[in-house]
Amino acid sequence: MSASLPPALRHEAHAAMHSPLSQLPQRDPVTARLATPLREALATMDSKRIGSIVIVDDSGRMPLGIFTLRDVLHRVTLPEISLDEPIASVMTGGVITVRPHTTAYEASLIMARRGLRHLLVVDEAANLVSIVSQNDLYALQRTSLKDVSNDIRQARDLATLQACAKDIQRIALALLKQGMAAEQLTQFISTLNDLLTLRVIELTHDEFDLPQIKWCWVALGSEGRYEQTLCTDQDNGIIFECEQANDAEALRQRLLPFAQAVNNKLDACGFPLCQGGIMAGNPQWCLSLTEWRGRFGDWMDHPQPKALLNAAIFFDFRPLYGHEALADALRQWLLDKARNAQLFLRLMADNALQCAPPLGMIRDFVFDDNKEFPNTLDLKMYGSRPFVDAARLLSLTHGVAQTSTAQRLLGASKSVNFGGDDVAAMVDGFYYIQLLRLRHQHQVLGQSGGGNRIDPNQLNELDRHILKEAFKQARKLQSRLKMDYRL
Repeated sequence: MSASLPPALRHEAHAAMHSPLSQLPQRDPVTARLATPLREALATMDSKRIGSIVIVDDSGRMPLGIFTLRDVLHRVTLPEISLDEPIASVMTGGVITVRPHTTAYEASLIMARRGLRHLLVVDEAANLVSIVSQNDLYALQRTSLKDVSNDIRQARDLATLQACAKDIQRIALALLKQGMAAEQLTQFISTLNDLLTLRVIELTHDEFDLPQIKWCWVALGSEGRYEQTLCTDQDNGIIFECEQANDAEALRQRLLPFAQAVNNKLDACGFPLCQGGIMAGNPQWCLSLTEWRGRFGDWMDHPQPKALLNAAIFFDFRPLYGHEALADALRQWLLDKARNAQLFLRLMADNALQCAPPLGMIRDFVFDDNKEFPNTLDLKMYGSRPFVDAARLLSLTHGVAQTSTAQRLLGASKSVNFGGDDVAAMVDGFYYIQLLRLRHQHQVLGQSGGGNRIDPNQLNELDRHILKEAFKQARKLQSRLKMDYRL
């Protein structure tokens, strides 16, 4: 392990290696019966892309042996064994098994002493539970940020990138447990996710015959703001260069299959497809620079409710891959256009005030009418969103090119007199809410819904007090918008 490994990651690696196997990510074993023909077993291993198959009794529960890819060479190919032979004739019998309470450290010692690459985990009745490999245990120790980033850069296939995505989440959880600040943690998540996305794009690029034009993959929404949390889907688009307007559709059709392939690979890596279709593989969001200007201009000139909603996502764009100058040109055009779009800005301000922080006059907090999660607070809708919406509006009003919420607030403070250290308090309030979101998402990871909803009664007294103060900062920011836009 790297000598420069941060204490939080050293602790996480130590804790993981001394955890029982039952608490580690489980891998369901693929099995075959004694009479299964070799040909069938090998076909199963190939289709599932696995290096071993467990041989079980007729009940399908008790392990009797194991067959690995290494056995293919020494027990099948070189002896010229017929693929019609039963797998029982070439399997390794007398397998070593361990119990679920065996620690990862103990399992690694057993493997080292006996020269094994796999261990079978069985219950008290000797029934097969799972399988653990050397690579599984080695992965527990791969917690260096440098190691993960290097693995991403060197990845040659989707399976490796999927493993890297799991590493990113595991390390993020380790840093969260060790108390890393929300600002650094969200930037860490976004940076490594960026690196993974870049590698997906690079690998996919080689699979397609793309037009010889300048184009840029852009991140949108929370990714565009460097504010990704543990529960995030895709928001992205493409800007491409097109000298003749009549050529745009033909160029788009050549880019779309590539973009859709990237979207699907990101989905396989744990970044779900956007339910609203805000992805580069959607023809609506794979546009020439001229078309993007036209789309943005139409939203600003005709600020209907849907236009305001789109602006809340698309105006947070930043370049991720390709010719960044295209995104820079679009950003400068947008800031210039916004200076004269007073009606649009006023309606954006009004829209930003629709999500008031849930503070009560008598009670500390006010709950909405959500029936699925009663007596909870939506920390995204009513917590971080007031800061995000206000910062976006201020960036357009005062020509701030940055996309992150904190940078926008700090940039706008040069033109807006928030008074004293108010802007610093606002940034602190925003990041505290982000931290609570990350903590809660860790607690409910893998569950359906509720990732942004917390029960304030489950917080300790200090956390409830700080959350209330953070909401007050959001309310103060909204009060400034009311005053500036006379709402």
